[in-house]
Amino acid sequence: MRDRRTHMTTAGLNLIAQAMSIIDEDLRLVICNRPFQQMFDLPEDLAEPGARFDSIIRHLALSGDYGPIDDLDTFIQDRVDQALAFEPHYLERTRANGRIISVEGSPLPMGGWVAVYTDITAIKSQEALLRARSDALSEELLSRAEEVSTTNRKLASANSALEETKRQLTRSEAQTRLTAEMMPAHMAHVDSERIYTYSNQQLSSVMPGRPSAIVGLHMSEALGESAYARIETHLEAVHHGAEPVFEFTDSDSARRIRVAFRPDGQGGVYILSMDVTEETQTRVALQQTRRRNLAAQMTSGMAHDFSNLLTIILGLQGKLSRIEGLPDEARALIDGTLAATKRGGALLDRIGDMTAARPYRARAVQAIPVLDDLATLARSTLPAGITLTLRQDLPTDPMMLDPGMLQDALLNMILNARDACGDRGEISLDARVVSGIWIDVTVSDTGPGFSEAAMTRALEPFFTTKGNKGSGLGLPMVYDMAKLAGGNLRLRNLKDDSGAAVTLRLPLRPAPKLLGGLVLVVDDEPHLREDIREMLTSMGNAVIEAASADEAAALAADLPDIALVLSDVNLGSMTTGVDLAERIAAMNIPVVLMTSLPRDNPLHIAATAAAPVLQKPIDLTALSALIAPKEVAP
Repeated sequence: MRDRRTHMTTAGLNLIAQAMSIIDEDLRLVICNRPFQQMFDLPEDLAEPGARFDSIIRHLALSGDYGPIDDLDTFIQDRVDQALAFEPHYLERTRANGRIISVEGSPLPMGGWVAVYTDITAIKSQEALLRARSDALSEELLSRAEEVSTTNRKLASANSALEETKRQLTRSEAQTRLTAEMMPAHMAHVDSERIYTYSNQQLSSVMPGRPSAIVGLHMSEALGESAYARIETHLEAVHHGAEPVFEFTDSDSARRIRVAFRPDGQGGVYILSMDVTEETQTRVALQQTRRRNLAAQMTSGMAHDFSNLLTIILGLQGKLSRIEGLPDEARALIDGTLAATKRGGALLDRIGDMTAARPYRARAVQAIPVLDDLATLARSTLPAGITLTLRQDLPTDPMMLDPGMLQDALLNMILNARDACGDRGEISLDARVVSGIWIDVTVSDTGPGFSEAAMTRALEPFFTTKGNKGSGLGLPMVYDMAKLAGGNLRLRNLKDDSGAAVTLRLPLRPAPKLLGGLVLVVDDEPHLREDIREMLTSMGNAVIEAASADEAAALAADLPDIALVLSDVNLGSMTTGVDLAERIAAMNIPVVLMTSLPRDNPLHIAATAAAPVLQKPIDLTALSALIAPKEVAP
């Protein structure tokens, strides 16, 4: 394609009667036409692109075109030096063959120059003839005529240079505008009255719903009153010499916009706006990850020891509760201690949820107590004029759920319903099984319902109808949790404009039951082994104990009646519970691991991949949810 265009350009130039050549910034020939080659009788190699300027000058000098030359090398070097410092010029010279030519040269913006050579021999002959026959004309008139002729030629040369400069400027302006239009940002200028005088037509792509053609519009008209109100204070700061760079969330499009203002020195402002929604989401996630990592480093060391202490307390209180003849006051104290210990365990679990990454980690839980606890927690956040009704039609058997993420998601839905109701209203939380394969948990309210915009965009990050009071991340977080679990989230308005409902749909996955029998308990803490033994025996299981992975592996190999291995992950040595699970995998003995490590700890992740994991502290409820009690023969 390039060769074809070059041939076409050369063919067009050859039709011009004047000789023309273009030299680049490296003093090499870019192109010339045939009249140029013929005028100076150049060989083919000096008329080809790439020919050296000094070689052309040397050829002309040797052919006598410049007349007698005393020092050829000095003459050529002088011409090269003049070319390196090229300036626009017009001159006339008589060649050795007697022909008179005019030479007009004009520099190019990218370096080099273009030169046009015109044979003016005939014109000069006419001037000489006129002078020879000018007996009746005054000498002054002839001189003036010659001056006018020369001046006209110079003006024509200058006009050519100006036209070429104009073409270059027009092309440069077009390239600059094209570049501005291709930028993924809105670039604009407003005058002192805040009227747009320039825009690269990208406003609608950065802030959807706005017009693209905004030149001549006031900023408030182009952006909308809401967005204009968010930036107006920063515009005022520009008039006091500031160059603010700031971000805001556009309420109409739910986009996060970064804006930079710079004064133009005459009361106007240059504007650069970019959509940084994805960048903001990533930045927030990164900041949250850093906070979680820092908190995890601070808490993981204490959590292990604290959970062991809680397990011991649970075991001791369990023993006390089974002592006959205790007064009612003592039993009340025992129940209070057990409740406080369980709350401490729940607190450790929540700390782990807050400090670790939040992948969906399902475990065997009873859904009814989880929702009961949620309702108790949620009611404390509601004003006196709003009631919360909980209705559950769920199985009592354990199912596979992530209780922390489920409670967080439902609490978000309840708080949204609270904000919709205002000071008075009713909120309902209904949980039921659908078709035997789904669990639907619906939060409905008596508020005004979803607007059309909210119904369409409520799951978009940063979209909120609460103004500056909302982050726009609540329902997107619930939607993300639903997708991680393999479910979905649905929004709808109730009939007769009586409120709105949000339904969280999750898969119904019953928790597998491990049959009890002879249980091997592995833990390096004697008190913990004792407490877990007490809980297992109360369920009708027989228990043997081991303090290390090596001891446990030996017992598993010697005792074929072992039905289950219950082992701590961290056994106080280089060999972990995960290693033990791998060593006895070929024996087909079910393994359950226990740990207090945070969920993003590499050892916790490895344990989850190897076997079911119970989070410490361990209590009878957790064991019962995972291990079927062994029926004791009468």
